[in-house]
Amino acid sequence: MEANTERTFADFSGSWKMKSSENFEELLKALGVNVFLRKIAVAAASKPAVEITQQGESLSIQTSTSVRTTHVSFTVGESFSEATVDGRPCTSFPKWETDRKISCEQTLQKGEGPETSWTRELTNDGQMILTMRAGDVVCTRVYERD
Repeated sequence: MEANTERTFADFSGSWKMKSSENFEELLKALGVNVFLRKIAVAAASKPAVEITQQGESLSIQTSTSVRTTHVSFTVGESFSEATVDGRPCTSFPKWETDRKISCEQTLQKGEGPETSWTRELTNDGQMILTMRAGDVVCTRVYERD
C-alpha cells in the first residue's frame, strides 16, 4: 500500500477586511518613506480590501485602498516579480513555512534598502495574519473574512 505524499495546504481564498494594524507607519519609516507620504499611506491603507483566489499552490492577491490597487499572482515555490510596500521592484520567493503559513523573502532588483519580507498565515479561528518586515521593523495586520 502506497502512502499518500500529497500535502494539503490552507485555502486563503476569499474577501478579507482588516481588523487591526500594528507598526505600519514605522515600517514605511524604516523603508525611508517621507513623513508626508507616510501620512497619506497610513490613512489610505487603514481599510484595505483584500481579495484572494487560490488554486492549489497558485494564489492571486488583490489589495484595494482609496489610493491604489495592487495585484500579485504567484505559485508557492517559484520566484516572481512584485513591488515592495514602498513601490520598489523586487524579486520574491514564496515558500510554505507550515501548511498554514507562506513566507516570502524579497530581493530588490536594483538599488539598496533594508531586507524586506512578508508572511501570510491562517489561524485556527479563521483569521489571516499578514506580517511585513523591513530590517528590524515588523508590521502585523490581522484580517477576517468579509
